[in-house]
Amino acid sequence: MASNNPYIVAFFIQITYAGMSLMSKAAFASGMNTYIFLFYRQAAGTLVLVPLTLLLKGKEKRPLSLKHLCQIFVISLIGITLALDAYGVAINYTSATLGAAAFNCVPVTTFFFALILRMEKVKLNKAAGIAKVVGIMICMAGAAILAFYKGPYLSPILSHHQLFHHVQTQTQTHHPPTSQNTWMIGCFFLLVTSVSWGIWFVLQARFLKEYPHPMEFMCAQTVMSTAQTFVVAIAMERDPLEWKLGWNVRLYAVLYCGVLVIGVANNAQCWVIREKGPVFQAMTTPLNLMATIIGSLLLLSEGIYVGSIIGASLLVMSLYSVLWGKSKELVTAPNDQQPSPPLKQADESTCRSEVNSTLV
Repeated sequence: MASNNPYIVAFFIQITYAGMSLMSKAAFASGMNTYIFLFYRQAAGTLVLVPLTLLLKGKEKRPLSLKHLCQIFVISLIGITLALDAYGVAINYTSATLGAAAFNCVPVTTFFFALILRMEKVKLNKAAGIAKVVGIMICMAGAAILAFYKGPYLSPILSHHQLFHHVQTQTQTHHPPTSQNTWMIGCFFLLVTSVSWGIWFVLQARFLKEYPHPMEFMCAQTVMSTAQTFVVAIAMERDPLEWKLGWNVRLYAVLYCGVLVIGVANNAQCWVIREKGPVFQAMTTPLNLMATIIGSLLLLSEGIYVGSIIGASLLVMSLYSVLWGKSKELVTAPNDQQPSPPLKQADESTCRSEVNSTLV
């Protein structure tokens, strides 16, 4: 049974992330401001992570210099504040399914920026290198189809109008799902999100080489992003009524994302990566998309466009193409290369980069 635990936990993680897209979409559809939502969820995550980090850290001192704090501020600004604000606007203007599809694009964009900064290499005379390039091209094609081709609309089979009537009404009032203009705006913000995350992972990898303590790094990023998102939210929305939380879908979404996603799923993902490696965790990413599609049909009564299915399928293909090329290079790497860093430190660095792909 113990050997199956990583598979069970990985499945739980992807279901949790699918729930994040669905809960966020429901909160936005009910009229909640996307910038206020992001601040509240980061604040909830801070309340979970700070005591957890202090508890697990114990009496061990791992000080952060002023230089480190400035670097973390910029990293969190790019990868959390900018990326998640753009992500919130994107799924507000498109769908939870399209937001989940963007996750499959992140490993590809990360590789692209690592290639530009010469942290990755491509050998076009080998199958692994060709697979990576093909993966990037497929990713670009999938993103273009998502943005410019909608195709026929597939209505949900089941509909719970009584349960989600207020959500559907708000959605139709604020952003009609058939509007091509709002759809393209949402796709543009998804592109901003994917690019921001790609840069974010590269910056994180460099930072963790100098400061190999992912738990403190994650906590510091969450705290700083809370302050950053508060500034953005107060600048974009000053109506006190918009800041109120009641016992409704808005509060549930904030608690879900802050506690279950940031506090539980991210750390669970860290354990899975430590047990099975980063490639295994990345291979389970399409489960997020599948669960989100099912959840959107059954819970949000949200249909899907044929273009979204085609584009999302291409993104999944691009993900596996890049992962296959990367894994092939690792298998065929010459034995005379320099030895890898100690297992614990290497796993921690990889774990931090992978954990942040889940919208801390």
